[in-house]
Amino acid sequence: MQSSTFTAPHRQTVIDASPALVLNADFRPLSYFPLSLWSWQDTIKAVFLDRVNIVCEYEHKVHSPSFEMAVPSVVALKNYLKTSRYPAFTRFNLFLRDGFTCQYCGDKEDLTFDHLVPRSRGGRTTWQNVVAACAPCNLHKGARLYSECNMHPARAPFRPTNQDLQNRGRAFPPNYLHTSWMDYLYWDSELDP
Repeated sequence: MQSSTFTAPHRQTVIDASPALVLNADFRPLSYFPLSLWSWQDTIKAVFLDRVNIVCEYEHKVHSPSFEMAVPSVVALKNYLKTSRYPAFTRFNLFLRDGFTCQYCGDKEDLTFDHLVPRSRGGRTTWQNVVAACAPCNLHKGARLYSECNMHPARAPFRPTNQDLQNRGRAFPPNYLHTSWMDYLYWDSELDP
């Protein structure tokens, strides 16, 4: 006779849904896209290893038999981590650069990417040769040059800086932003009078 065990579906607890925003030593997020977040476990480990300073905390706490600690919601690295000026060339960063919009027709659905000079004609996969495109436009253009099919991108492709993507990304905030993070995510935005 086979025995079977029943396991209850995993329910996310408040503490599991408590990531910490990670700031560099200059109090700017390590990255905006994706947002630099650590799990509560990794954050507490970094606190105990004396790698971060706690900037803000959640109301809930973690307990051990001899210790209690509020879960950090914002931490700052003790040592400055130099970041690259240019972001990685990824599908997400390409879509962000192009505003999650097809550069040929302006559609926002069924996005993929298109090589202006097709790879079959020697085109390379670089920031300057790739644009966001909807699947129908990409299929219509095929292996032709954009000038051969009269399909011109709305904006010439370029290699963005991290600052370019940060500025662009403000129009596309993450699904969840804890209130304690706001002063650090938009620290350079103009304040209301």
